[in-house]
Amino acid sequence: MPKNYIPILMFMALGCLFPLVTLALLRLIRPSDPHKAKLSPYECGVDPVYQPRERYTVRYYIVAILFVVFDVETVFLFPWAIRYDVLGLFGLMEMLVFLGILVVGFIWLWKQGALEWV
Repeated sequence: MPKNYIPILMFMALGCLFPLVTLALLRLIRPSDPHKAKLSPYECGVDPVYQPRERYTVRYYIVAILFVVFDVETVFLFPWAIRYDVLGLFGLMEMLVFLGILVVGFIWLWKQGALEWV
């Protein structure tokens, strides 16, 4: 029975050792000359104006969450589109209800002003 686990253990060891050996080898090869210009943040060729720990507005997070929510809907649309011929009228109605809920949510967010860029 333990013989069956030997290949798994070998792949686990290889999976752990390969990144460690690669990082150690590249540490020996790469040049290391830190100075102020190399350690400063780079923002499109312009010196940074704000501190890196400055807070973002809540609007940024709202837009990010909205993107995820409306992006996830495509995950549900692809299988439906592939199996459309098998699902028939019931599948069409089910997807229209799903899209209707999303449209109602989108309109509500629009009226709340969550989609306006300030």
